[in-house]
Amino acid sequence: MLKIILDYDGTLTAEEQQVPEVAHRSLVELAEEILHVPLAEVEAAYQETRARLLAAPHKYHWEVAGARVSYCDEGAFILNTVAMQIMLAENPAYVDALAARFPDAEYDPVATCTNHLFHTHTGPLEVTFRPATPETLRWLIAQPKVEPLVLTNSLGDKVNRNLARLNLPPARVLGDTRQYELDPSWAVPFNDGEPFLTVDELHTVDLRRRIYYEALTRERADGSRLAVVADTLSLPGALPLAMGIPFVLLRTGYTPGWCAVYVEHHPLGAILDDLAALPAWVEEKFASEEDMK
Repeated sequence: MLKIILDYDGTLTAEEQQVPEVAHRSLVELAEEILHVPLAEVEAAYQETRARLLAAPHKYHWEVAGARVSYCDEGAFILNTVAMQIMLAENPAYVDALAARFPDAEYDPVATCTNHLFHTHTGPLEVTFRPATPETLRWLIAQPKVEPLVLTNSLGDKVNRNLARLNLPPARVLGDTRQYELDPSWAVPFNDGEPFLTVDELHTVDLRRRIYYEALTRERADGSRLAVVADTLSLPGALPLAMGIPFVLLRTGYTPGWCAVYVEHHPLGAILDDLAALPAWVEEKFASEEDMK
């Protein structure tokens, strides 16, 4: 069996079209319900922070519990999250308000708040799928020796609800993979034990994503071949490559050049500019193997 693991946000969906609405809703909740400050204040702080990030993206990261899990420019949602995090973390009054609002934070109050805002305000939106998503999923589902799985950090309810709108046979959701969660105490059993992947002189990815590793390991425990398809490198892509799993990067309008260059030159990497090209890639790479027979 060949399992094609497709990232949900940004790969199957056009997340860049959702970000303005998600950002607006998040800022409204921050201003009115959490920080208790004028909306214009947080809107101005958000825009200033976002511009600063884009001026030097290699210097800024999505941080969870003090760990750097992604560079800020790797996704439309990621950029929004990092802008929110830095805007909040740099204002002591905001930090105090978050500590009061999230006293039992699973991570730190800032990361817990931005995680809350993301899931709260993406859930109710009617997602916009990429044009090729329905037919690409339909093709994968129709292959007798292929199982498509939809990868998400969410629990899966939002994903299942939105996928149902496509009127396709259900695809299994590989949820709660916590690609953003690092375990500093974990000794990685791959990559010669090296916990960091050096992409170039400005970018290094921490591979100690134990929960995500365990999810991928379970999927190939039955002897299946895996391939991962996603629109970003640090979260869903770097770990599979280090584990010897093929990774396809969907190049979008926001995909950083450094991600594309690394994946394109990796022996297990491939670049697609359109999700519609995925069936041809699958056939070309696996047609001669037992997986597709």
